[in-house]
Amino acid sequence: MKKTFNLIHEKIAKPRLVESAKHDVKKYLKRERNKALPKGFDVWEFDCKFGSSQDKAADVEVQDINKNITEYEALDATEFYIEIIARAALKSDRQIKFSS
Repeated sequence: MKKTFNLIHEKIAKPRLVESAKHDVKKYLKRERNKALPKGFDVWEFDCKFGSSQDKAADVEVQDINKNITEYEALDATEFYIEIIARAALKSDRQIKFSS
């Protein structure tokens, strides 16, 4: 998922646009997690980027996406860019990453 969410609309309130963006992200993550894993892998990992534009996007953890969207809403931003790329991984690799 590579998408720029616009937070300005003439008929839709900004909080509704923010909730819609959060819902789209949640729906995408659920859909990706439900896909069959390739042989030899046992978990889906997500490489995420978030920022005001594609050029300014920085790496973020998947669990921080909603927090970042809420922060952009508080900053009164007009749009934000999000990129989520799913990749298959092993649980043993995942534990090493989080223990460091």
